[in-house]
Amino acid sequence: MKKILITNDDGFESEGLKALVEAIKPLGHITVVAPTTEKSACGHSLTLTRPLRFVKLDDDFYKLDDGTPTDCIYLALHALFKEGFTPDLVVSGINIGSNMGEDITYSGTASAAMEAVLQGIPAIAFSQVYEDGVASIDKYGYDLAKEYAYKISKKVLNEGFPLNERKFLNVNIPAIKPSECKGIKVTHAGTKMYNNDAHLHRNPRGEEYYWIGTHVLNWQPSPNKSCDLSAIEDGYVSITPVKLDMSAYEEMNTLSEWIDG
Repeated sequence: MKKILITNDDGFESEGLKALVEAIKPLGHITVVAPTTEKSACGHSLTLTRPLRFVKLDDDFYKLDDGTPTDCIYLALHALFKEGFTPDLVVSGINIGSNMGEDITYSGTASAAMEAVLQGIPAIAFSQVYEDGVASIDKYGYDLAKEYAYKISKKVLNEGFPLNERKFLNVNIPAIKPSECKGIKVTHAGTKMYNNDAHLHRNPRGEEYYWIGTHVLNWQPSPNKSCDLSAIEDGYVSITPVKLDMSAYEEMNTLSEWIDG
C-alpha cells in the first residue's frame, strides 16, 4: 500500500486539511502531521530555538505543538517513518487562499512541499483561491479542489513523479463550481503587484501596534496568459512546476562584468 504524508499551514483543525484527507484517503495509507496553530506565510522556516512535541490525536493523526509546516515534514520523516519506509508522496494543503506568483516564497503550504523534495520525496502543494474572503469558500466548498487533489495524486502514485529532484508541483484551484472549470493548465509563476498594507492601531494603554494586511491578486499580465494567476482568472486549475534553485543564471555574466569593471 502506498504511504502518503499530509500537512498544511492552516492548522490541524482546518477544513481544507479535512477535505484533502477525505479526497486522497482511497489512494493509500495516510499519516497527518499538522501545525497546532495557523502558520500562514511562515515560509520555509524550521524551529531551532525550542523543542517540539508530537501530540497524537488519532491513529496516524498528529499535531506538532507550535511547529511550522517544514517542522512537520522534517520531524515526521525522522520520528514516524522507519529508514527505508519513507512516504511515497507528501501532499500539503488544501490551503485557504492562493499561493501564486512570488507568494510561493511566503507560503508555509509550498514550503512543506519544498522540505519534502529536499528529502527526496515527491510533493504537491494544493491551494484554494478565494476572491471575496472566505465567503467564496463557504459558497463553493472544496469539491473542485478535492477532485484535482485526487486526480493529480493518483497520477503521481501510479505513473511516477513528472519532475526531477528538488522540484515540486504547486496547484491552485479557482473559486468556481466544478461544472464551470475548464480543466487544468500547466503554468509558470506569475508576477504579482505588491503594496505595503500595514494598519496602525493603539491598545487601551495607548501603545501602538500593527496588523499586516492581506495581498490582493493584482499581477502583471504574462504573454499568452501563461502564468498561474491568468489561468485562475480564466477558470482553469493551475499546476506549476517549482524548483528550489533560485539562482539567476541569466544575470551571472552581467554580475561578473560588474565585479571585474
